Amino acid sequence: MTQTIPGNLHVANDVLSDLVGNAALECYGVVGMAAPTAADGIAKILPASRLRRGVIVTTTEKGVHVDLYVVIEYGTNINAVSQNLIDQVSFALTEYARVPLDGVDVHVQGIKVRK
Repeated sequence: MTQTIPGNLHVANDVLSDLVGNAALECYGVVGMAAPTAADGIAKILPASRLRRGVIVTTTEKGVHVDLYVVIEYGTNINAVSQNLIDQVSFALTEYARVPLDGVDVHVQGIKVRK
């Protein structure tokens, strides 16, 4: 397509949340997504249909800010998994959705042995 069409494209935060949730689950060491508020200190892994509940996307003046709430696999390096998550999510948002990125914060809600 060589013709440029004037206008703006707006991507809903729910769409970005789904994109981020799928990118996060593809990362090595991530067992699943967790609810942002762990009641009684217990992090529950959310089913794949509720990926966006473990992701909070907010829009700032600089771009999109993402908070990820994850459960990681026992025996993996938390720092390495977190950095991998940040890289995967940043790539997905900048390359696929083409949105400016303000930052990505990873909150490890628990550790679980993968079955």
